[in-house]
Amino acid sequence: MISIRRARPGDAAGIAAVHVAAWRSAYAGILRDGYLAELSETRLASFYQRAILDRREGHAVFVAIAPPDSGAPQVVGFASGGRARRRGLAEGEVETLYVLDDFRERGCGRRLMRAMAAHLRAIGCNSAMAWVLEANPSRFFYRHLGGRTAMRESIRVAGQAVEQIAQLWDPIDTLLAATAPVPEGRMREDG
Repeated sequence: MISIRRARPGDAAGIAAVHVAAWRSAYAGILRDGYLAELSETRLASFYQRAILDRREGHAVFVAIAPPDSGAPQVVGFASGGRARRRGLAEGEVETLYVLDDFRERGCGRRLMRAMAAHLRAIGCNSAMAWVLEANPSRFFYRHLGGRTAMRESIRVAGQAVEQIAQLWDPIDTLLAATAPVPEGRMREDG
């Protein structure tokens, strides 16, 4: 069974591997192939090492961990966030949420979102948001969890213009309710 816990410094390399794999999968055909090919697990591991240790603005990183005997990489997904980087839309922000393709549709994303929502609530955030590239095939996951589009804007990623949308949960209780655990034996539609 996959477990969700707060990330530790030793998880940084696994988080970086998930980041690279998820970007190459989700953004193929959206971002330049050359940019995706140049993503560096080493550079990202260094970035996530610092992110795990950074507690400013209530920042936290959570990981989805596969059992060691499963033959899978230990870290199979992660989420990060804290108080919103941009004021005005929401009090808290889910900055990242990535899960390896082989572990999607198993509830990892929903459980990582629940961990982030509970953390945001614990640090006093009454609302939450997440920026999602409009062309991201997983954008409907956020709507399935009750997120509503609050804003749309054009940004540049690797020199390329892309559209992003802000998904909002206000109050944050809507996200906590959408990600509540289900009783044993019942299945959720989102896996």
